[in-house]
Amino acid sequence: MRIGIIGAGAIGGWLGVRLAAAGHEVSVLARGETLSALSQSPWRLKDSSGTLDAKVEASDDPVKLGRQDLLILAVKGPALAAVLPAIRAMCDSDTIVLPAMNGVPWWFLLDSAEPALARPLESIDPFGALQQAIPLNQVLGAVVYTSAVIDAPGSVRIVTGNKLILGEPGGVMTERVTALAKLLQDAGIDAVPSERIRYELWYKLWGNMTVNPISAITGSTSDRIINDELANRFILSVMSEAQRIGERIGLVIEERGEDRNVVTRSWGAFKTSMLQDAEAGRPMEIDALIGAPREIAQRLGLETPALDALLGLTRLFARQKGLYPDAPLAAADAA
Repeated sequence: MRIGIIGAGAIGGWLGVRLAAAGHEVSVLARGETLSALSQSPWRLKDSSGTLDAKVEASDDPVKLGRQDLLILAVKGPALAAVLPAIRAMCDSDTIVLPAMNGVPWWFLLDSAEPALARPLESIDPFGALQQAIPLNQVLGAVVYTSAVIDAPGSVRIVTGNKLILGEPGGVMTERVTALAKLLQDAGIDAVPSERIRYELWYKLWGNMTVNPISAITGSTSDRIINDELANRFILSVMSEAQRIGERIGLVIEERGEDRNVVTRSWGAFKTSMLQDAEAGRPMEIDALIGAPREIAQRLGLETPALDALLGLTRLFARQKGLYPDAPLAAADAA
C-alpha cells in the first residue's frame, strides 16, 4: 500500500517506521533537519524491545510524493490548515485520510442531526476549508494512545503505549476499517477497530483536556497536578461540564472523574504534550482540546464556567509566550 504521512514528528515516526518496516511504500512530508536525516538514513524507532529502522521516501514537495492510498495526518492542530495544499496534492477521491491528532477533529459533528451543530466548528475550521478539502466519506477517525518523543532528527523513542483506535465517523463497522486495522496490526501496532469512534475521541479528550493545559501553564508534571487538592477539584469541575456536553451530543461517559484521575495518577510523573510544546516554543493545541468543547457547549446553550476559566487562562499564557494568535479566530470567543 502507498502510505503518505504529513507530520514527521513523534507520532508520524511511530506509525511510519512500523509501516515501512512491514513492507509498505511510505512517503513522508518533511523539512529542515528531519528531511536531511531521512534523505540520508533510515527512519529510526526505539522502544523497550529494541530499535527498528526503515527506509522511507522523504520530501518537502507533496507533488513529488504524489497520490497515496492512505494519508496519515500527524501534525499538531494549529498546523493543519497550513498543510491543506499538501493534503490536496497527496489525495484523490479514493484516498483514505486518517487524522492521528489530539482533541476534537474538524469532522466531529458534521453529520449531526442538529442544525446548530452540523456546521464547521469555528475554533477548528473557521472558514470551512478542511470540510471542503477532505470529504467526510474519505475520513477515518483515530485515537492515539501512545506517548513518544523525538530523540534526534529522524529518530523517535516510544515512552509508553502502542495503541491506535480507529473507526468510521458514522459509527458503523466497515470493511475498510477492519482491513486497515489488520494492516496496522501486521505492522506491530495495537490497532483496535471501533463502532463508536466519536465516543472514543470524546473519552480521551475528557481525560486530557485539563491536565494538558494546566501542565503548560504551571510547568508541572501530571502527578503533581493530580495530587494537588485544589487543582484536582478544579479539574473535576471541568470534567463534569465536559460530561454534560457529551450527554447532549450522545456521548455519555458514565465513569466518575475521580476514577479517571486515578488512572492518570498511575502514569506517574510525565510531561504532557502541551507542556512539551510550551517548553519548545511550539504553537499550543488549545482550540482542539479546550476551544472546541466550549464552542459546542455554547451552541447547545450550556454554561461552562470552569471550562471558560481554563480556556481563558490557557490562552493568556500562550499569547504571552507568542504561542497562540493575539486576535481571537473563532466567533465564539466574542461571547
